[in-house]
Amino acid sequence: MDPRIREHADIIVEHSTDLQAGENVVIDAHPVAEDLVVALHERIADVGANPLVVSERTGTRFRRAYLRNHEGDFDFPDHQMALYEAMDVYIAIRASDNVSQTSDIDPETTREYDQVTQPILEERLGKTWCLTQFPAAANAQLAEMSTEEYESFVWDATIRDWDEQREFQSHMVDILDPASEVRIVSGEETDVTMSVEGMTTLNDYGEANLPGGEVFTAPVPDSVEGTVYFDKPVYQQGREITDVRVTFEGGRVVEHSAAKNEDVLTNILDTDEGARRLGELGIGMNRGIDRFTYNMLFDEKMGDTVHMAVGRAYDDCVGEGREKNESAVHVDMIVDMSEDSFIEVDGEVVQRDGTFRFEDGFSQ
Repeated sequence: MDPRIREHADIIVEHSTDLQAGENVVIDAHPVAEDLVVALHERIADVGANPLVVSERTGTRFRRAYLRNHEGDFDFPDHQMALYEAMDVYIAIRASDNVSQTSDIDPETTREYDQVTQPILEERLGKTWCLTQFPAAANAQLAEMSTEEYESFVWDATIRDWDEQREFQSHMVDILDPASEVRIVSGEETDVTMSVEGMTTLNDYGEANLPGGEVFTAPVPDSVEGTVYFDKPVYQQGREITDVRVTFEGGRVVEHSAAKNEDVLTNILDTDEGARRLGELGIGMNRGIDRFTYNMLFDEKMGDTVHMAVGRAYDDCVGEGREKNESAVHVDMIVDMSEDSFIEVDGEVVQRDGTFRFEDGFSQ
């Protein structure tokens, strides 16, 4: 076994989840990630916790078979909810043997299934959880890398000094957390403002998401105004959606388009009322992630980017007495901020062309 796999497992157990003796752990992983699952079992045994493995992550053949052949309404899976109610810690491992495995499932079927199972998602997110990546060959292919190159990319981004990353990102937390209004401008097509007043800004340094490397908050749901061109592709439901353009009025997406797979985007936005509102504004700050790989777990953390997610807001970002955007979906999309762009907080530019005001080379 590659020794970096055990280092990866160590970070998950010790840093990301702070696993304790006696806790019930559910590991949700595609079979291709077996080596990391084995390494986690070694560490879980050392701690004295109780592991159970499931394979519910999207991209499996059996998930496709079920959704492709199901007819009628979906029943709520009470037995699955019972598992997550008894769980203390959830570890989800992204990996695939075919990243397009679910591409021939009707988007409407996926939407209906997501709506029915939303309470299970909320139950999982209410526990200690960690989402990470195993460098499988199919994911390397999607990223247009050799398997060996992709392994190095994943582990270089994951096996890091997370205390140092936390300190770097804390400068942006100090700017954003007390703020009232944020404006994002990039090129001629993105100019959007939103209120973050009363919301909480979080510093993601490899805990719930591994790798970490972003600062994020929740916009006030009805405050978002303007247009956004998401110039990086997004992969959803086994399909690539490109050149997404959206217009917000009163916090709601009132116009949208995509150059490729616009129907998938439409189905996402039609999932429920909350799917047409923003649930997250995130600012990428992990300089160790230097290329786009069609994997949002990494891509949203890239330096010189911001991302916005339509759909569900995270509870911890919603301030006391503030409205939380509720939805069965949470879909991140990315704007490149490396040139002809700026982030403005309460009327002051805090990032220009990807450089923050607390970094060398910042130009007001």
